[in-house]
Amino acid sequence: MLVVTHEMMFAKEVADRVIYMCDGVIEEQGPPAELFSSPKSDRLKSF
Repeated sequence: MLVVTHEMMFAKEVADRVIYMCDGVIEEQGPPAELFSSPKSDRLKSF
């Protein structure tokens, strides 16, 4: 199932995999624990 949301805490709790997109481009993707604990892209860090 694919869910699109801006609610990051919801995504962190329910997702198996998170894809962060900005301006139609995938900036970063991976397991929620990894993505939220150590984001690599500056855009995700500032989001």
